[in-house]
Amino acid sequence: MGTLGDISVIFDLDGTLVDSEPNYYEAGRRTLTEYGVADFTWADHEAYVGISTRETVADWKRRYGLRAPVEELLAVKNRHYLELAGSSSRAYPEMRRFVELLAGEGVPMAVASGSSPGAIAAILARTGLDAHLRTVVSADEVARGKPAPDVFLEAARRLGAEPARCVVLEDAAPGAAAAYAAGMRCVAIPYVAAQADAPEFAAADLLVRGGQEEFTARAAYDWLVRTARAR
Repeated sequence: MGTLGDISVIFDLDGTLVDSEPNYYEAGRRTLTEYGVADFTWADHEAYVGISTRETVADWKRRYGLRAPVEELLAVKNRHYLELAGSSSRAYPEMRRFVELLAGEGVPMAVASGSSPGAIAAILARTGLDAHLRTVVSADEVARGKPAPDVFLEAARRLGAEPARCVVLEDAAPGAAAAYAAGMRCVAIPYVAAQADAPEFAAADLLVRGGQEEFTARAAYDWLVRTARAR
């Protein structure tokens, strides 16, 4: 057994592995504009960070009184997102290094995301992360999205890992809450700086308060080694 023992690592995708939130915002803005909502702002978008795409558009339908079915809104937003993601998806450099470090150790890894299966596949292929991250779970495949634990528990099941031996990396409070509900450890890297003091992040096993600007692959790896030794 390697340095990290029997630990498995589960990554959120958007805002954690890749800087995709700007694309999600723009896809949302374009979608809502098509349906007559012209004042959707970045601040509005931030309220949905960490929430599945399906649950996001369902909330739009209620909030903005949209007549279109949820499935239609979901399809339109995903179409806009895939157009954007195909040309401008970027993996965070230190996250890429971290994935490569773990791959070199043979650590089982998965992605558990609120995005659609098509969006996840496109992002992983575009960034080349699909070379190491082959186990993928979308919130569309489980009963409930984050903050429910379903996506993380399904990822653990597919990895053949005990939830208590899994470490989740998350950028959003609902995702951190989902990790705890699944009985997993959590490394929190807040995407929205103003949310760093959220109670979900306060309970994190490792809180990288400065977000991606502060995250380093080596520090995260060393923390995992210490965690493995303490078990």
